[in-house]
This record gives sequence, structure tokens and C-alpha cells, in this order.
Amino acid sequence: MSDAVDNLNQVQSRIEDAERQAQRVARSTQLVAVSKTFDGDAIRPVLEAGQRIFGENKVQEAQGKWPALKSEFADVCLHLIGPLQSNKARDAVALFDVIETVDREKIAAELAKEIARQERALRLYVQVNTGSEPQKAGIEPGEAVAFVQRCRDVHGLAIEGLMCIPPADENPGPHFALLEKLAKKAGLDKLSMGMSGDYETAIAFGATSVRVGSAIFGTRPRSND
Repeated sequence: MSDAVDNLNQVQSRIEDAERQAQRVARSTQLVAVSKTFDGDAIRPVLEAGQRIFGENKVQEAQGKWPALKSEFADVCLHLIGPLQSNKARDAVALFDVIETVDREKIAAELAKEIARQERALRLYVQVNTGSEPQKAGIEPGEAVAFVQRCRDVHGLAIEGLMCIPPADENPGPHFALLEKLAKKAGLDKLSMGMSGDYETAIAFGATSVRVGSAIFGTRPRSND
């Protein structure tokens, strides 16, 4: 058994424990294995162990490895969890099954156009910048509910949930609580929140999916950019 598969099993066990402690329904939290910066050879053992939901940050990087993996493992569900540039919307709609980073009008319009053109039924989340960090993607919390409504009414997008990445140096709990509150106001029941260091806390606050990378795959290879 590879280290990644052993880690995967440990993360799944901890998710189950967190659900029990939070008195959540068993298996109500989806695990998104974040495979960004890892190549196909590193990902394949995790696929062979049964994991089928993966997250990637960059469209171009994902294009280099996932078409081949998807042809081999047809039931893979691929999430885009990094910022999306409008000029990458066509490629993103073609490759990904879920886009979690809808955060501005231009992206909403481009996604609507490409989803219609390609006749794909993507699942979409609005990313909320719960910490109002200027360097981070995401719509401001105070604008989130109205933006979800515009995505529906103006662009015809079926938004299914909200996503956030709390500030690294803050207690994530209040950010998770804020996202849950905003989701209720917007009439959404899906919450993508929690990463390797705080996914158990996120489950306690109602996360329906957690995005776990380094706790499964280990230390990330150094980026070239």
C-alpha cells in the first residue's frame, strides 16, 4: 500500500469520526482529494483505492494529466477549486465537472455561455472571501447572496453551494459559521469548506465537502512558477 493510500484511509476514518462527534449523518461529507502539483503516477494509486472525487487549482495543469486518467477511470468527478480566468472558461467547462470558484459577473457570464455552447451540466459553487483578504479570490460576504441571485436570474446558472478558504492565520470556525449563514440566506445546502488542517472543524460547522490535499498526498512538489 502506498503512503498516499494509507493517508487516504486515515483521512476517511477521521471524517467518519468527525461526523459522529458532530452528530452528522454518516457519509454526509464528501472528500475532495486535492491533487494539484501531483502527476498521474502519484494520483493513480489513490484512484485504484476507490477515490473518485479530485480537486485541481489550475486548468492548464489539469489538462496535462486528467484526460488520460478520466479515460481510464470514467466515473471520476473533477472539481476546479482555484481561481478561474475568463479566457480559460471554455477549457474549464470541457474538463471539469464542478467549478467551485464562481466569484464575479464576468466569470458567471462566460460560464453560462460555455455551458450552453458545450451542452454540459456542470455543478457550480460561489466562492466567498470570508476574510475580505485583498489578495484572495472570492466575492465579498455582504455581496454573496445578491450575487447568487444574479447568477440564477441573469445568467441562468444553477448554483448549488458556497465555498470559502479562511485566512491562514485565523480561527476558521467563525468563517465556516459565516459561510453556513450565507448559504441559508441564499437557499443553498452545499458547503465546500475545510482543508487538511481544519477539515474536522469544518465538518462540525456543516461542511458537505472538504478539500484535502497534503494530508493525503504529502508535501507538494515545489512549483516552477
